[in-house]
Amino acid sequence: MNPEDLEKRIGIVFKNKDLLTEALTHRSYLNEYPKWRLPHNERLEYLGDAVLELAVSEELFSKFPKQPEGWLTVLRAALVNYQILAKVAESIVLDDFILMSRGERKDTGRAREVILANAIEALIGAIYLDQGFKKIKPFMEKFVMKNLDEVLKTGSYKDAKSELQEMAQEKIKVTPTYRVLGESGPAHQRVFKMGVYFGDKLIAEGFGAAKQDAELEAAKSALKKYK
Repeated sequence: MNPEDLEKRIGIVFKNKDLLTEALTHRSYLNEYPKWRLPHNERLEYLGDAVLELAVSEELFSKFPKQPEGWLTVLRAALVNYQILAKVAESIVLDDFILMSRGERKDTGRAREVILANAIEALIGAIYLDQGFKKIKPFMEKFVMKNLDEVLKTGSYKDAKSELQEMAQEKIKVTPTYRVLGESGPAHQRVFKMGVYFGDKLIAEGFGAAKQDAELEAAKSALKKYK
């Protein structure tokens, strides 16, 4: 589909069209088209992840003035996890616009959700570079924050990561952080090794097909050590 159709769906017209195309270019596409003129979207994904967290943090900070930092952090994590972001991608039919290999195109389930979530983060990174933070907030409010009521109602923000965070902040006065310790496997079957840290101390490790899955496994392992 024409990227202009995507611009209409999100209500943003890019000044630099190459940024939009880059955001839609999955790493696997370059394997089939090595002479493609643009890089894959992982740098934009990295930037978009940080920009989205800031936008959601600011919104939750304003919306819940009496809630503590730990609760806000857990809720933010639920709103920006790969499952919610995959839903955001589906709402704008982003899958129709992503450039990926034929092999990746056949993937379903969790693997496809991760690709969609990463592409949303890359798209946010591209919007930020092209139009600034002022355009991120309305995008976030329209497509991401609409999931807030459901997350609160179902309590889906309560998982191993949130439990570990609440425990660590209450008992040890630190906020857990997660780092990539390694990756293996082909592009369409990546396995991530993530570590959870208290400060600079590695507490536990976890493995998963997505970084978020590996983080959850690391959090579960860390909780076992403190129960």
